[in-house]
Amino acid sequence: MSKLFTPYQLGPITLRNRTIRSAAFENMCYGNKPSQDLFDYHTSVAKGGIGMTTIAYCAVNRSGVSFDGQLWMREEIIPDLKKLTDAIHAEGAKASIQLGHCGNMTHYYTCGCMPVGPSTGFNLYSPTLVRGLKVDEIKALVKDFGKAVNMCREAGFDCVEIHAGHGYLISQFLSPYTNKRRDEYGGSLDNRMRFMREVLAEVMTAAKDDMAVVVKTNMYDGFKSGLQLPDCITVAKEIEKFGVHAVVLSAGFVSKAPMAVMRGAMPLKTLAHYMDMAKFWWLKAALALVGRWMIPTVPFKEAYFLEDAKKFRAELKMPIIYVGGLVSRQKIDEVLDSGFEMVQMARALVHDPAFVNKMKEADSTYRCGCKHSNYCIGRMYTKEMKCHHCVDNLPKKIQKEIAKAESCD
Repeated sequence: MSKLFTPYQLGPITLRNRTIRSAAFENMCYGNKPSQDLFDYHTSVAKGGIGMTTIAYCAVNRSGVSFDGQLWMREEIIPDLKKLTDAIHAEGAKASIQLGHCGNMTHYYTCGCMPVGPSTGFNLYSPTLVRGLKVDEIKALVKDFGKAVNMCREAGFDCVEIHAGHGYLISQFLSPYTNKRRDEYGGSLDNRMRFMREVLAEVMTAAKDDMAVVVKTNMYDGFKSGLQLPDCITVAKEIEKFGVHAVVLSAGFVSKAPMAVMRGAMPLKTLAHYMDMAKFWWLKAALALVGRWMIPTVPFKEAYFLEDAKKFRAELKMPIIYVGGLVSRQKIDEVLDSGFEMVQMARALVHDPAFVNKMKEADSTYRCGCKHSNYCIGRMYTKEMKCHHCVDNLPKKIQKEIAKAESCD
């Protein structure tokens, strides 16, 4: 029998099935606060049968914010988050929230200060100058992770997911590409893991015995000068030592190899269409001139991380949550039968929040209608994340871009 619709004990909490809505950025927290759109979307996913839904990419403090539509954890937003978690629980699902810090991938007008990272330098992604963190600032950031976990408990969350991948701050410390420090936080991989270790120790202490803790980490950074698969196995084994309840295996650097994370082509016309010309005229021009070079296509296939994830499965004892390109019941069953305890999905649930219930009601060949045009990804950097079939009156150039992408699926 399929494991998919069997309950799973994730640390101190029990999920009704093996599915989790992954922490793909919704861009629905206008003014950095929870909104009705965020409430409606996650409650619809909960109603649609998910085991646990994850509110995405919440910064542990203001300096970690990279978008106006992104949360940062603070006391004033707890009541609205509690309303959301109560509604998710009323639908039978568990509620998780992803905690992290964007590090060098922000700008002064978003985070309110000069962007910080492991090392001083220039981030072409923003673009902006970046200031290397001082040791006392690193220690304060570690404490902010613990404080954020305690606020998440107060807000009714069952689980926190610590983001240690995709080129955000913990990942920036881990990667030799972004960490050029010469103190105890730089140099060897063991030193570069120090910040991650301190964060996980703080998080596990704050989580106590009533909150589940999941960590998202890379299997590889996706380019020559970044972490490679053997390095990332070492990192994952280090994470395992802290007794976290599961690890999510992903890959890629948003600022260097974004489509290694998401696969397929970035819809450049969609991306440019929704950008604010006053703020991003330079980026719109760059996309028009060298967009395909800046954001190269990485071919999509269903369950695109599976073969690499199996290498980690062979090395790790802790539970692993598989994420990456799941759109069909058949492939989900294959993943679970390969030794993975749970699965995460995002695009399938942007296309159809009721995907999980529909899989349960249909036969084992059921597949959702997402065809990976990646319109939702191109849109989410400026507006709330939506599938193109939920948007009226799309410009013809975007309709053509979608049709071309879907014909290649």
